[in-house]
Amino acid sequence: MVSREQKKAAAALHEKLQLLRSITNSHALNKTSIIVDASKYIEELKQKVERLNQDIATAQSSSSHQNPLPMQVTVETLEKGFLINVFSKKSCSGLLVSILEAFEELGLNVLEARVSCTESFSLQAVGGENEEQSESMDAQVVKQAMLQAIRNWSETCCNDDQD
Repeated sequence: MVSREQKKAAAALHEKLQLLRSITNSHALNKTSIIVDASKYIEELKQKVERLNQDIATAQSSSSHQNPLPMQVTVETLEKGFLINVFSKKSCSGLLVSILEAFEELGLNVLEARVSCTESFSLQAVGGENEEQSESMDAQVVKQAMLQAIRNWSETCCNDDQD
């Protein structure tokens, strides 16, 4: 005979497994598979943290060496597309054009955007992938393209200033 405490413990365990299943977007039904999916999810999160740390280190070293304007660039994956944020404490004439060209090269459509170019530069845009694209894009690829567009713009604008 199963005691009340054992039933409570089993119910609590079941509830926690269902919570774990929903957090990790697992479709598994048995305990072992839910735990395996959670383990894979944790590994993915660790890899994302490592990539972000590398991005931070790269951004800090490149901005201290060559980029005259420190920029913050973040890219988040949405259900269909990406949320891209670019921020600089200084206004950057021509930067918006470079970023929009990068969108075009990636095949991203600007679905929604907010831009401020007065005393600082701020862009918050939602970019959606074209339906014709056969391969889906990774947020890291989008971020690298944005950073490259900023580097290209920086080289062009800084070289123009020296002429």
